[in-house]
Amino acid sequence: MRRRALAAAVGVLASGLVAWLAAAAALDRYGASPPPPGPYAAIVVAGAGVMPGGVPGDALVARTRLAVDLYAQGYAPTLALTGGVGDWGPAESAVARELAVRWGVPADAVVTEDRSRSTAENAAEIAAVLGDVPVLVVTDRYHALRCRRVFGRRFHDVQVAGAVSPWPIRFRGAVREVLAVTWYTVLGRM
Repeated sequence: MRRRALAAAVGVLASGLVAWLAAAAALDRYGASPPPPGPYAAIVVAGAGVMPGGVPGDALVARTRLAVDLYAQGYAPTLALTGGVGDWGPAESAVARELAVRWGVPADAVVTEDRSRSTAENAAEIAAVLGDVPVLVVTDRYHALRCRRVFGRRFHDVQVAGAVSPWPIRFRGAVREVLAVTWYTVLGRM
């Protein structure tokens, strides 16, 4: 009897793990589609971590690089960078701005907000800067669904573009994003 109960428990746990990983993979696939051509008033970069010493994290680099490429392709005349100070300073938006300007975006084409510390705050704070205009939000692929829904609460026209971070970040982020989507849904933030 104990063996059957143990086998059943292992089966339930294994099924739950498979479902969780499948949900993570589905979130990552959601953000894989290329963005519609627009037009957009701004390309918004969702904030991502800064490492000690003000070094941009891999996710912030990937997101900013994709946003700069989309800017160069003429998707929007403005690059809007979000993110306040996380575990280490300076603000995520300031670090992303430095990257964008170094990669060729004119400084006067970049706007920032440096107060937000979450996806919901990214949307609220940059909406206060831009107003309700059509935006293309750049984030990691696995984060695209939540960004589209959360930013959609602040902007009437939102599309997303998914950057591809290095594999360990992407895997960990997608697995964690399943919880974030669930939590935002429960709280009514999506």
